[in-house]
Amino acid sequence: MPYNTVNPQTLYQARPELQAELKNIHDHLHYQLSPYMNHTVRVQTMDHQVYEGTIIHIDADHLYLRVPQQYHSPFSGTTPDRSYAYNNVILPLVLYNLLVITLLS
Repeated sequence: MPYNTVNPQTLYQARPELQAELKNIHDHLHYQLSPYMNHTVRVQTMDHQVYEGTIIHIDADHLYLRVPQQYHSPFSGTTPDRSYAYNNVILPLVLYNLLVITLLS
């Protein structure tokens, strides 16, 4: 189906002052977080989700956090405390959705 090029309808456009503020937040986060690459942090998002993990990368839009993920491993043994192992999962978090970042190590 071809795009309607005769009368396109804008559904949303960020106000210029909001665009400028988001750019400032982005630049500030990059400046603040770059020295803490490979450090463990606790991150709280705007919707109050909390994650703990290690900062492994920051790009134009995301903070990449390596978080431990518990999973059942059939090769870990039969006792309850040995039946689970951890595998690292990379969680991309949108920069403008971050509320609090706390250094843990």
